[in-house]
Amino acid sequence: MPQEPTESSAATAVPVMARPHWYTQLQSLGPVIGLVLLCIAGTLLNSNFADVDNITNVLTRTAFIGIIAVGMCFVIVSGGIDLSVGSMAALIAGSVIMTMNAVGPLLPSPLLAVALGMGVALVLGALFGLAHGLLITKGRIEPFIVTLGTLGIYRAYLTYFSNGGAITLDNDLSDVYSPVYYAAFLGLPVPVWVFLFVALLGGLILKRTAFGRYVQAIGSNEQVARYAAVNVDRVKTLTYVLLGMCVGIATLLYVPRLGSATPNTGLLWELEAIAAVIVGGTALKGGAGSITGTVIGAILLSVISNILNLTSIISVYLNAAVQGFVIISVAFMQRSRR
Repeated sequence: MPQEPTESSAATAVPVMARPHWYTQLQSLGPVIGLVLLCIAGTLLNSNFADVDNITNVLTRTAFIGIIAVGMCFVIVSGGIDLSVGSMAALIAGSVIMTMNAVGPLLPSPLLAVALGMGVALVLGALFGLAHGLLITKGRIEPFIVTLGTLGIYRAYLTYFSNGGAITLDNDLSDVYSPVYYAAFLGLPVPVWVFLFVALLGGLILKRTAFGRYVQAIGSNEQVARYAAVNVDRVKTLTYVLLGMCVGIATLLYVPRLGSATPNTGLLWELEAIAAVIVGGTALKGGAGSITGTVIGAILLSVISNILNLTSIISVYLNAAVQGFVIISVAFMQRSRR
């Protein structure tokens, strides 16, 4: 008697229709098209939107979240997530300020204290990222659970160190440190240049190195990557270390802006960073993404917030709600993405 076709054989018998080339190209250009349309709309709604000062302000505001989003892109492409980056930034900021205040009187120059504080930011970011990576890979705990736990831990420790108030940088150190945020080169603020450099370096690593290919392979199919002799645990851990260092860089640029750290520092940065990555076209389930798209996504979200602030279409207190709706909408549209 002839055998009934099994479900698997029936599935393999159905041809997979390839999408037209123009459709794929249009999909990849979606964030760019959206950014252009938003800029046109912003200019029409308020002429001040196109002012050089406003554009510079938008790019500077984007730099902090954009740098974190570059690291977040590696984590999400590998199939992970990190919900703690805002709290991590807050604790790093407080630790950097406390370090500078402590060593400032002991060193012959305030510049040395600032340089030491910058080094502390990078080291702490890398260590926090390493802790996340080891808990996820060696401890076999889901990334969501690990980073949800550290989200509360980091912010609680900052609140403890600050006694619920603010940790403020000494005036002499603040004067030396302030150019890191307020200085400009060729008309662009220093944070924007650092953002561009981090994005360029991240793009080269993701697309032009073996590590970047391993990250994408793990996100596409972790089991197949293991069969291909990829050290999955090490690659995953390094993505979290890379993200932690990006958080450290963003924090050391952010600290001189206000010269203090409070329990509200970095609040909802994780939402903005994840939104930038997802809006930029990175698959939420991992395996596909680009740094270029992430940069555009970060700028796009900053433009949305800027337009809302300039036009008062809705309350500025609803900016986070808008970002949340954007994440859900883009994730909904990614349902059929392979």
